[in-house]
Amino acid sequence: MPLIQIDLIEGRTDSEIKLLLDTIHEVLVETFEIPINDRFQILHQHPANEMIIEDTGLGFKRSQNVVVLSITSRQRKEKQKVDFYQKVVQALTNRCGIAPEDIMISITINEQADWSFGFGRAQFLTGEL
Repeated sequence: MPLIQIDLIEGRTDSEIKLLLDTIHEVLVETFEIPINDRFQILHQHPANEMIIEDTGLGFKRSQNVVVLSITSRQRKEKQKVDFYQKVVQALTNRCGIAPEDIMISITINEQADWSFGFGRAQFLTGEL
């Protein structure tokens, strides 16, 4: 049930976007051990002037191919997060041609009470999930 928001600069084809989304999901299934149909992805495309993603002093430059992954999830083990970072960068580089320095990831943790999947119910609390 992680909710993934993907921000990128506009200009990719539909097939490039599908491959990007599929790749991210496959790595999440593997590293976060979620069911295959537990897929919640929102993609935002922006004009280049609407995304300023600098290197935070690490000494590298990003290209117009930058991808920012913002993940909201229940608590995960530190190893799962580190494995996700490494594996998703490798997969996006190999499958989508995105340079490792162009991939930024942020994970925000929340609790069971912070989710409602519909019908105005907190399914984790009601026992439905």
